Amino acid sequence: MCLAIPMQIESIEGFTARCQAKGVWRDVSLFMMQDDLPAVGDFVMVHVGYAIQTVAEADARSAWELLDQILEESGA
Repeated sequence: MCLAIPMQIESIEGFTARCQAKGVWRDVSLFMMQDDLPAVGDFVMVHVGYAIQTVAEADARSAWELLDQILEESGA
């Protein structure tokens, strides 16, 4: 199964964004979004190191809550 994780963009250099989600930091490629580049502060869905779509902050936070609930119920 493949998942995309919502992350917030903290900085951008070229087509690479420094993103964070719940204290985890990643360098994320914006190459797949070059027709509609996100900005610092935006939330993006990240899949295998690539930002694939911009999402609303409320949707990102809802996704984090659901992922936390899944992890809690699975005992992880």
